[in-house]
Amino acid sequence: MISVLVTRNELSEIQTIGRLDVVNGDVELFSCMTLELAWNNNLRQISCIPYGEYNCEKKEATAAIPYQHITVLNVRDRSGIAIHKANYASQLRGCIAVGDKHVDINKDGNLDVTNSSNTFKKLMDILPNNFKLTIK
Repeated sequence: MISVLVTRNELSEIQTIGRLDVVNGDVELFSCMTLELAWNNNLRQISCIPYGEYNCEKKEATAAIPYQHITVLNVRDRSGIAIHKANYASQLRGCIAVGDKHVDINKDGNLDVTNSSNTFKKLMDILPNNFKLTIK
């Protein structure tokens, strides 16, 4: 059974840096870097989500959300949380961005994620439509 694990490695007042691993049993199928907002008491739009386990669903673009994404369900006191492509923490409102490396792209002193579009496409290609996400 495929599962996804986000390990948060570096939390600052600005952002949260981590790694996402897709595993099937003991076999790692895919790995990439993550970028989230800083922890701010789970406040909407300005905080990463709490540690825990969540059900997720892959979603195609719609009129309401015009890009492919992965919906993260059952987040306490939150809605509209997703895994999607983005390069900078400033592009996030509580969601999780994926990329292949952590680099300070815009030279503002904060790490960003690179190659987000291609990384997200690879992630979508490997994941089943529904899966469990664990954030630790």
